Amino acid sequence: MSHAHAPAFHPSYRLIPSRFPPIGLFDTVTTAADLDAVMELAGWTNDRLVAERVARLPQTEWIFGRANSSIVMAAFLHAAPTGARFNGRDLGAWYASADIKTAAAEVGHHLRREAVARRIPTLSRTFRAYSARLDGTYVDIRGRQSVLPELYAPDAYQASQAFGENLRKNGETGLLYDSVRFTGGLNAAVFRPTAILDVTQADHFEISVAAEAKRIEVRKLTAS
Repeated sequence: MSHAHAPAFHPSYRLIPSRFPPIGLFDTVTTAADLDAVMELAGWTNDRLVAERVARLPQTEWIFGRANSSIVMAAFLHAAPTGARFNGRDLGAWYASADIKTAAAEVGHHLRREAVARRIPTLSRTFRAYSARLDGTYVDIRGRQSVLPELYAPDAYQASQAFGENLRKNGETGLLYDSVRFTGGLNAAVFRPTAILDVTQADHFEISVAAEAKRIEVRKLTAS
């Protein structure tokens, strides 16, 4: 099956929970050999799942020694237990949106699911935003919801995960798709860390949701 390709939108935005540290071991080393040693000392390779993911990610795709490289690598090495829309549980991907509103809608959806699962009426969490330039060309499935409905299923990821992992296996950089959570929003799923460039920390936001309502409240935080 052939696919249309297109460059990614620019800039792109990703929201990361503020509880995760902004600087990690990938920022602090300069060679792959040093990275292996530091990972062992930090205990990363004692985690079976992380070790498997590191082995699955070609060393040519490791990024290190530059600002925010740990944030990027964490997206790949600490995948959700059930995966995400276009990746399985074994290896993550970098998901980004064309604007903050779309990024907030995406994380807000998952916050609401967490609130429902925990049986609490409301949930708030602080996030920091990262902007990045996404290099390369991407499989473009935007505007194809009616043709590829299984890839846009609201909460069923089996078909879309198989699709995304097949693209990764075939060497694709990633894909562009319409947001399921925010009408008119655009997203990207990136399978190659080396395609994620100029990663810069931006603003902080508090995002609040209610378990029984679709409204998402987004409050930009100011420095104290």
